[in-house]
Amino acid sequence: MNPFRHRSVALVLAAVAMVPAACGEQTASTPAAAHQHAAGSTPDDPDAISHYTCPMHPSVRAAEPGRCPICGMELVAVKRDEAQSGAVRVDSERLQRIGVRFANVERAPLVRTIRAAGTVAWDETRLVDVSLRVRGWVRELYADALGERVRAGDPLFTLYSPELYAAQVEYLDALRSRASARGGEAPARADALVRAARERLRLWDLAEADVTELARRGTPLEAVPVRAGASGFLLEKNLVEGAAIEPGVRLLRIAPLDRVWIDAQVFESDAPLVAVGQKARVRLPGPGGRALDARVAYVYPSLDAGTRTVRARLELPNPELELRPETWVEVELFVDLGERVLVPTSAVIHAGAKRVVFVERGDGRLEPRRVETGSSGEDRTEIVSGLEPGERIVASGNFLIAAESRLASALSQW
Repeated sequence: MNPFRHRSVALVLAAVAMVPAACGEQTASTPAAAHQHAAGSTPDDPDAISHYTCPMHPSVRAAEPGRCPICGMELVAVKRDEAQSGAVRVDSERLQRIGVRFANVERAPLVRTIRAAGTVAWDETRLVDVSLRVRGWVRELYADALGERVRAGDPLFTLYSPELYAAQVEYLDALRSRASARGGEAPARADALVRAARERLRLWDLAEADVTELARRGTPLEAVPVRAGASGFLLEKNLVEGAAIEPGVRLLRIAPLDRVWIDAQVFESDAPLVAVGQKARVRLPGPGGRALDARVAYVYPSLDAGTRTVRARLELPNPELELRPETWVEVELFVDLGERVLVPTSAVIHAGAKRVVFVERGDGRLEPRRVETGSSGEDRTEIVSGLEPGERIVASGNFLIAAESRLASALSQW
């Protein structure tokens, strides 16, 4: 036999023999002796005493009552079911020292917050296009740059149109005819002609103030002003001075900015929770960004295949013009889930696919219990099963308790 191989096997056996001694370095006896100590108990009796331990030093395990070899405290009994379940006993002084905090399981309203990235957009329902119903040529162009701010009633450009010129002449002739017919026999017919000529000018987008000025002046204009129908900013511009204009062609587009849309990109998994009328909050970009309250106005029916998100539209007033289109903002959507059984989120330990909460059982005994969780709010989590309202649980410091619980279970199994 290879002597080196023989020596390696001997070393391994020696190491294995030393492990129980290392694990029970501070124990008064072995776990086997602890089981023998429970006189008159069967191996399956959950109330049988498994061993004795120190509340301050759970690694100490003794088969008989006594004092802790480390701190001198009285050892407490640990039942067999406690050792198997991972329950631990921790002295109140030690709980305070390691910062363990308790909370009660409660039934309360749960509001879930969905966070999404949002983009400021123009309010598409308030866009105004400038187009004409007559042919003509641009004489003077006042709105000559994209992004320029215009106000309702401001002249955008002047237009020479033979049709508009003829309509002005016709209106002035009708006015003169009505003035001469006042003492005649057909004033009603003269009034009808004036109304018809004035209506034609209005239908061809001549402003009421310009028609009134035409009647006062008594002479037609070669180039009539075309005025803005709404206040806003020039979003599109498709003409220059001297350009020929055809009826129906979009010349300018004006976009009001005193009210804007926020398009929030909601992930596909959260989309079923978003509905019209839901409360939301929009946080402006930059340090110390202001938060604005809003509501969901519309949820788009389609899904963006590239980002796997659904658009939710919010509407916001923008009197100070601080929200600019294409700006990124942070959006929070609040989903009211009604009353649920809740615990602090910090109380839930994630162990792979399992969720565990430590329940206080009295006398410093903390028992791990597996639970099923549901939705989560800002700092609270829903418990679907495993806990009842009123139970007292560990809310913080549970990772230290979990470490001791695993140690207790591991030593018992060893």
